[in-house]
Amino acid sequence: MVRLLRVTPWLMVIALAVAGCDTLTLDTIVAPPLGGNKKPATAAGQPQKPAPASPGSAPSASLPRPGSPQQIASLPPTSPTSPSPSPTQPSATQPQPGTSITAPSGPSLQAPKSGDEPIRIALLLPLTGNDANIGRDLLDAAQLALFDAAPDDFELTPRDTKGTPEGAREAADSAMQNGAQIILGPLFGTSVQAAASSARTRGVPVVAFSTDRSVAGNGVYLLGIMPDQQIGRVVAFAARQGLVRFAALVPANPYGNEVIDALNRATNRYGGVVVQVEQYAPRASEFREPVLRLANFDRRRASLEAQRQRLANRNDALSKQALRRLEGLETIGGLPFDAVVLPEGGPTLRRLAPLLAFYDIDPDKIRFIGTALWQEATVGREPSLVGGWFAAPPPAQSAAFLARFAEIYGRRPPRIATLAYDAVALAVALTRGPAGPDFSQAAITSLSGFAGVDGVFRFRPDGIPERGLAVVEVEANGFRVISPAPQTFERVTN
Repeated sequence: MVRLLRVTPWLMVIALAVAGCDTLTLDTIVAPPLGGNKKPATAAGQPQKPAPASPGSAPSASLPRPGSPQQIASLPPTSPTSPSPSPTQPSATQPQPGTSITAPSGPSLQAPKSGDEPIRIALLLPLTGNDANIGRDLLDAAQLALFDAAPDDFELTPRDTKGTPEGAREAADSAMQNGAQIILGPLFGTSVQAAASSARTRGVPVVAFSTDRSVAGNGVYLLGIMPDQQIGRVVAFAARQGLVRFAALVPANPYGNEVIDALNRATNRYGGVVVQVEQYAPRASEFREPVLRLANFDRRRASLEAQRQRLANRNDALSKQALRRLEGLETIGGLPFDAVVLPEGGPTLRRLAPLLAFYDIDPDKIRFIGTALWQEATVGREPSLVGGWFAAPPPAQSAAFLARFAEIYGRRPPRIATLAYDAVALAVALTRGPAGPDFSQAAITSLSGFAGVDGVFRFRPDGIPERGLAVVEVEANGFRVISPAPQTFERVTN
């Protein structure tokens, strides 16, 4: 049975990920107890970076009211104006893959256990290969959780998956031979499937960073933020605002198909209807044709030309006045939908969104709806996306973590770095049972769930996560929460 803890609101933890680098130096990392006043350690010969501020002292843990989620680690907020003391942070120097990262000395965060055996946790990441940079960022995020919350006898060992299924299988086998009690990672669905095949035979649970539903279950739990839950949350909110006719512009791949299926389910549930879906080739560099189809541009432009011709033929004062009102228009006539779903982010979103406005899908009349992939600092620089909605974990909490990471390591990590932090923090929480570490299905699927920097979450027995998400509106200079995320699963409703 997991012991439930409650801490103050600013100690919300973060969510899933992985990280690493193949040029790491061999170091044992030791952190002081929470609430210390040392500055972050850095690589030899490098100046120290200031630690993020943490107002007040670290709170003591206590049992929460029923239904409260387990707080799985503490995250001091970043405060540029209040430079108060903070715990020592992990070194910018990283361990070699396979080298154990030792937890802090000093007071333990759990009751003493008999025996001297450490709690062995494996972290499977792409530390070499094409995705080594992502792996490095996720490993650094995991180290933050280790230093924030791990007990004395907590041992975290990164293993390199090389970004391949074969590498993931070898990494999992090596970790279990070393006594790993739970595996965190890998990142990609095919790698999760490979690692899980041997982990299942040995009864070792896997908490992976993928959103590929096909690899979940039978001891594999996904920490990713599932697209269908994002779509369901924002569609439910939109329907309450009177938007019930939906269109979608999605990639022609499994992700796009998942979004379409989720949109159909959500509209059926909340009283809406999907009136149009257009798809484009994955990694396409040109989107004009699908946007033209979505906008019904040719027919609407033809209607405009026909209307202009009729008015010109009449040659009376009222017709001439109406003709002047049509000057500057590209099309005439409305669209059959209230909102359009654009589930991708990054460069694809930045190319698609202005095209929609250019071809008369007016964002002042049609609501643009996205996913958590929209949660980029620069998204509001595209005027057509301002006012758009998406569902995501509470943005203030993840922003605080990302700022803290950048302050300590000198670079900004990818958004998914929060997942790596929460994965380690979750593993720490599962060591706090009254009888010691408990990595059983009953503990991992606790109904009260866990509270991370990416909000409350819990795992279903089939390995699929459930999350409390906020609905966020894009502003020119950031984001605004227009429907807050629930704080416990008593209030997780769309």
